[in-house]
Amino acid sequence: MANLKAAHETTIQLEERPHANIKSIWKEISAVIKIGIVHSNLITTFTGLWLALYFMGEKFLENLHIVFFALFGSALIIAGSCSINNYIDRDIDHLMERTKKRPTVTGTIEPRRVLWLGIVLITVGTLSLLMTTVAAAIFGLIGVVTYVFLYTMWTKRNYTLNTVVGSISGAMPPVIGWAAVDPHFHVVPFVLFLLMFLWQPPHFLALAMKRCEEYRAAGIPMLPVVHGFAMTKRQMVIWVACLLPLPFYLFSLGTPFLTVATLLNVGWLILGLYGFKMKDDLKWAKWMFVYSLNYLTILFVAMVIVTID
Repeated sequence: MANLKAAHETTIQLEERPHANIKSIWKEISAVIKIGIVHSNLITTFTGLWLALYFMGEKFLENLHIVFFALFGSALIIAGSCSINNYIDRDIDHLMERTKKRPTVTGTIEPRRVLWLGIVLITVGTLSLLMTTVAAAIFGLIGVVTYVFLYTMWTKRNYTLNTVVGSISGAMPPVIGWAAVDPHFHVVPFVLFLLMFLWQPPHFLALAMKRCEEYRAAGIPMLPVVHGFAMTKRQMVIWVACLLPLPFYLFSLGTPFLTVATLLNVGWLILGLYGFKMKDDLKWAKWMFVYSLNYLTILFVAMVIVTID
């Protein structure tokens, strides 16, 4: 009986092991491609695409092939860029709490494989975007070059403006989405770009304040590390204030959207100004960070909701 029981347990372990391995492998790959960043950027990509269909008078269900290639391609180039970022930053990631468990640090995935994964993902993603329009592929590559070369390889370790440079690539997804439908210039994708561009500095500077000592240990010249919290808070408020007029350039989305967007902007500005009075800078930074996440989600979801026929 004991032998039968042992054999039964061994069989169960053998049956469960492939599932456990697949789950483990996906977990490692998700960390390499930064799946959370991919998901959040797809929201803005979809919004840009959705609005292009709306303003061009096109039907969503009649353009599912464009939707697929645009989202699939965007997801792959973002994942690929993040993979290469992991490859490049593997020498400093072990110094930061939030990055020290990445596969490129723990050694569970060879760095060379991470690099090739990034290259393959970007290549396939670009080809996917080319199935929509050439403009979408070009905007995608602009995002890749900005994130990998101008941000990760150049400014991140040398200048406090690294956050601003990185914001260019982070602002590309809605433009890619729009260009997949309409490759010509239009004010809406330009405003979406500006919204994303201006949103990122206060979002990431709030994170930099929370992780200030980690960035200091890693030798990354984030603004709060080099110039302190007071300067950082002033700049964050300025970036938030610059968002105030942008919703009015999207007046064609209607009064409900303008109301929601303006309330979100005013609320964020009030919270930002409250930081000059609040003594606990880290607690304030946490509030700003959480608000920024909700701000982006609500704003872009609202754009889709108000344009549903």
